[in-house]
Amino acid sequence: MTVGRFAPSPSGRMHLGNLFTALLAWLSVRAQNGKMLLRIEDLDPARSKREYIDALREDLHWLGLDWDEEMPLQSTRSAVYAEAFSRLDTYPCYCTRNALHDASAPHASDGMFVYAGTCRNLSDAERAKKQRKPAWRVRVPDETIRFTDGVYGAQEEQLAQECGDFIVRRSDGVYAYQLAVVCDDALGGVTEVVRGSDLLGSTARQIWLYGVLGFSAPKFYHIPLLVAPDGKRLSKREKSLDMAHLREDHTPEALIGRLANLAGLTKSDVPIAAKELIPFFSWEKIGREPVIIPTTF
Repeated sequence: MTVGRFAPSPSGRMHLGNLFTALLAWLSVRAQNGKMLLRIEDLDPARSKREYIDALREDLHWLGLDWDEEMPLQSTRSAVYAEAFSRLDTYPCYCTRNALHDASAPHASDGMFVYAGTCRNLSDAERAKKQRKPAWRVRVPDETIRFTDGVYGAQEEQLAQECGDFIVRRSDGVYAYQLAVVCDDALGGVTEVVRGSDLLGSTARQIWLYGVLGFSAPKFYHIPLLVAPDGKRLSKREKSLDMAHLREDHTPEALIGRLANLAGLTKSDVPIAAKELIPFFSWEKIGREPVIIPTTF
């Protein structure tokens, strides 16, 4: 059985990009008669708010996007992440953000910085002199990870050269997204992950973590981002495109119809209920280019 999930973070009201991901993830699962999960990713305690969690659930119900099971909040699963962390080859990293940028080379494809291994081989004496709480990085091998994305096709990344040792626990003790999402998806039986193309670059390191921890990796589908006419990606800062405003100006069917048309699932943006859209769904219809959202949506 296909098991998919939608995993929003409660750091604000959902925006149009979140809805686009939720709709495609839901349609893919329902078209396969699979199981849909909801997971609230509240890893960051400073930004996560209960009011947003409640709003997430209510907004999804309003749109007609249901789920079969809700996974535990990430904030309750520290023991799970700690057990996985204990099985990794990790070391403390004392680098500041500025030091990382000064000492690292940007990844050629996306401008992200590759960790130079500054703290990889510090002695106990050298570590004892440090005056700040460390983050913890996992040592990655000189290995190339290859996979096929359901939208963007063949992908590969040389971990040591294009990624470098990456953080799995922050200096404040919070386990990093890379580790948490692997544990949650694997232990939740997720077989299909649908998410934005901005996360495509993190997939190779997650697939590697799946293997190191003895899990099977799911199938990944990275979907194009929604962008403004100037090419900038949408975010929760775009208040005119968050659910509070969208619900004032649209019915659920009108909103689903417009998103379906933007995704290439329908030839017009005629209003349609989410469940009525299931027969129209196909991954072959989903393009790779960013989707431009008009100024007045």
